[in-house]
Amino acid sequence: MTRLRATAQRLAVTALLAVTAITAVTALAGLAGCARWQAAQLYGRGTDALDRGDVALAIHDLERAAALAPQASEVQNHLGLAYGAAGRHGESLAAFERAVELDCDNAAARENLTAARRHPGGAMP
Repeated sequence: MTRLRATAQRLAVTALLAVTAITAVTALAGLAGCARWQAAQLYGRGTDALDRGDVALAIHDLERAAALAPQASEVQNHLGLAYGAAGRHGESLAAFERAVELDCDNAAARENLTAARRHPGGAMP
């Protein structure tokens, strides 16, 4: 039963990440040509790196995506996750705040911000 529950949770997380990626690509559509494409590529690579546990690469790619697409809430949210995974709580909190500031309807960012505020030392459950 535990393996089944773990598999179901992984599938739910995968589905949520897919929806988030689609939303981010849509948000990035407002950028011009090459910048839009590059930001979307970096966001995807950074998210994949985060999923694999390669936090340093995730931060590198997501910071670059954020520089190219500073108005993309989803990029800021994933950057917050990456910073949190690296133990960089202050930066994580700031990224979640920015994500919510950019899009108050970003439910994942709101939840992450709430969790980050509840666990000021950075140890999120």
